Amino acid sequence: MRPARLGPAVLTVSSLLFLITACGSSQGGTSAEGTLSVVASTNVYGGIASAVGGPGVEVTSIIDDPSADPHSFEANARTQLAVSKADVVVENGGGYDDFLDTLISSTGTDATVVNAVDVSGRSAAAEAAGEQLNEHVWYDFPTVEKVAGAIAAALGKADPGGAGGYSANAAAFTRRIDGLIAAEEQARPATQGVGVVVTEPVPGYLLDALGAVDRTPREFSAAIEEGGDVSPSVLRQTLDLFSSGQVSALVYNEQTTGPQTDQVVDAAKRAGVAVVPVAETLPAGEDYVAWMQRNLDAVVAALST
Repeated sequence: MRPARLGPAVLTVSSLLFLITACGSSQGGTSAEGTLSVVASTNVYGGIASAVGGPGVEVTSIIDDPSADPHSFEANARTQLAVSKADVVVENGGGYDDFLDTLISSTGTDATVVNAVDVSGRSAAAEAAGEQLNEHVWYDFPTVEKVAGAIAAALGKADPGGAGGYSANAAAFTRRIDGLIAAEEQARPATQGVGVVVTEPVPGYLLDALGAVDRTPREFSAAIEEGGDVSPSVLRQTLDLFSSGQVSALVYNEQTTGPQTDQVVDAAKRAGVAVVPVAETLPAGEDYVAWMQRNLDAVVAALST
């Protein structure tokens, strides 16, 4: 799986000097006195933490650039400083953001760590089924509800006086996620059994919830996710899915495009197959639920045509 491409948490001499001079700064995760600090690996989890924590909790998202590829991230001194001062750390887990585990270990922080994959129980389920874990669990709405509850519990542990407020915020957030789950269930009769191609398994849980059938050759999505080349025979097999009418949609990760992904996108468009981009980080100015509602609507529309 491509998470192996994640950059290590390396501190050079110059970055160590930056860390020393930055200790008095209010940037990069240092919170005001009396304010809880949460550090999240990406702004997806940062957005969830903000919804649960409310305005009284300072949230720092390590990866917050919508155009960035989380898989190529390399931590720096500012990131280490943020983690060292955090009360709560939220990570995806499952090998997706191992750089954060390295930072947690190197800083010796006593922050409560919320690991989304651990909370989800998806690892055990994949192992029992003899399958490889799809670590992109933020596209799995029941998991996101569990993560919100775990964040509320972690914040309540750090701030017992505010525990009731965090629980209430998590409950309100969960009700919004319930709306997404209901929308999946409502759409499923129209999307059940419909063929789809994905460049990577990023939207896998969303497609599973809709009952779509992933017809992507395993070798294709594995090569794209690992950043490798797809063999000519596998590429042809993938392209034939569009021309033969076996699939109704292509759902691709717009943050990790390349020549072969572009070729697949072009082939889908020429064949009149709906093309839906998805991403691994929140667009600027959008919250998690609104973002996922937009993704869900776009996928449902593509599968229903």
